Amino acid sequence: MKISILGSGAVGQTLGKSLSDSGHEVVIGTRTPASLDEKRGYAASLKDWLASLTRRASVATFAESAAHGEVVINATSGRGSIEALNHAGAMNLDGKILIDVSNPLDFSKGMPPSLTICNTDSLGELIQRSVPGAKVVKTLNTVTAELMVAPHKVAQGNHGLFVCGNDESARKQVAVWLNEWFGWKPEQIVDLGDITAARGTEMYLPLWVRLYGQLGTSMFGISIVR
Repeated sequence: MKISILGSGAVGQTLGKSLSDSGHEVVIGTRTPASLDEKRGYAASLKDWLASLTRRASVATFAESAAHGEVVINATSGRGSIEALNHAGAMNLDGKILIDVSNPLDFSKGMPPSLTICNTDSLGELIQRSVPGAKVVKTLNTVTAELMVAPHKVAQGNHGLFVCGNDESARKQVAVWLNEWFGWKPEQIVDLGDITAARGTEMYLPLWVRLYGQLGTSMFGISIVR
């Protein structure tokens, strides 16, 4: 499958490597596609990332990546998501499932971060309004990058994961992909309904940050006990 990943940091590289190694045609979209030697935050440079793959992937502009993808994954930082999607272009997103993994975290005043938007709105909703022709599905934003792929292999426990979006068929398709692409079991995936549920999953992040500080590790998740 042709997959676009917007964002070249830890999340984009983690998801991109898993998808590329599985045989998908992955194109990473970034603001600086020519700067392959540039370190990407906590992640490796794209030159090193490309060298780590067992199959070939490509790096391009946001627009080129989005045009390539049959499905698009937004793995940009929350503060840069709307700008990245504007660069990607509505015509390259219309009719496609847009998997949104971003969070509206504001680190401008240091740690712990605050939220740029919450309670009566969410970044997921803002993204859906910004690209009304896309089918936005929010997911994977409640776990660290290392747990997004095959969580049972790197951490104990029955991790829960959430999906939400206005298009029910898109939510169901993303749940299937979460299982097939990233190893999440169907019983681990909780469908929260329409995109307004992104308010809840995004507002979990301040608690996640505090837990990270207290536990001294990011390798934890949510377990739904009934």
